[in-house]
Amino acid sequence: MSNSPLVSEYKSRINRVIDYIEGNLDSDLTLRKLSEIANFSPYHFHRIFSSIIGEPLNKFISRIRIEKAATLLHENINKPITDIAFELGYSSSASFSRSFKDYFEITPSEWRERKLSSNSKNRISNSNIQQTKSKLWKDYGENFKYFCTVKLTDSQQNKWVLEMEKPTKLTANVEVKEMPATTVAYIRHIGPYAGDETLFGRLFGALSRWAGPRNLFSEDTQFITIYHDNPDLTDQDKLRISVCITVPADTKVEGEIGKMEIPAGKYGFAKFEIMADQYAQAWQAVYGGWFPESGYQPDDRPCFEIYHNDPSQHPEHKHIVSICVPVKPL
Repeated sequence: MSNSPLVSEYKSRINRVIDYIEGNLDSDLTLRKLSEIANFSPYHFHRIFSSIIGEPLNKFISRIRIEKAATLLHENINKPITDIAFELGYSSSASFSRSFKDYFEITPSEWRERKLSSNSKNRISNSNIQQTKSKLWKDYGENFKYFCTVKLTDSQQNKWVLEMEKPTKLTANVEVKEMPATTVAYIRHIGPYAGDETLFGRLFGALSRWAGPRNLFSEDTQFITIYHDNPDLTDQDKLRISVCITVPADTKVEGEIGKMEIPAGKYGFAKFEIMADQYAQAWQAVYGGWFPESGYQPDDRPCFEIYHNDPSQHPEHKHIVSICVPVKPL
């Protein structure tokens, strides 16, 4: 798609709608309300959204809700399924269960049972879970075929050392700390991104060319990527990321440059020094290695990465990056 000013304005309006949807999944997300946010007529908005995003508005909202539910069912084992349904805007647990089964081909309780079974290293026998053709969250026993050790080094400051031996040797210093609300300017990408250094270079380059003339860079500027979807659940061509820089709260944005706030709260910061093809393994080490030993569980806020160097200037071309995950007590 062209990057003309008119196209950028369309992208900006659609991004505002997506940000609103993600922050209001428990609301009645009507066509009229969302078209008002986009400043398009309801008649034209639906077609514009479908053309830019690649799927109809209602299907997009339904998919985001269901994929969010799948994550919450795994990350909040003790929360009643009905509570999760209501939190995501479903009128009843029955309607939620029907929608979930239509998408994943198994019920929410079976999905959660799979998680519990994988944690206890027992397989579910005689279950359609093993035969389903849907995009299932992989069993931990299969997904994390490596060895991690986690050592608490400072109980007062909530600091650990995480070491992964297989399939690649990685080390991270992990710290849990409070982070204030942080305003970022962003460019959004929809589609595959894993291992694509050229893509990230292009997106950060475009963002930098916008920020530089506006004197937005300082010693405190952080370069960040926010991940809006779980790649284990969302099709590659629908994955959304926001490539960001931190900016003052009153910064004016336009066109394809959007602005949002990373919520304040407690986050786990795992700082790695890795090659470009080791990002997925680093994320797995955090979720499969550190979380089970930490006393924390993931909270319902965005995950993101903070970049601390220019890999082209590193003697081994390594990326120094903090993987940042929202946390709450287990």
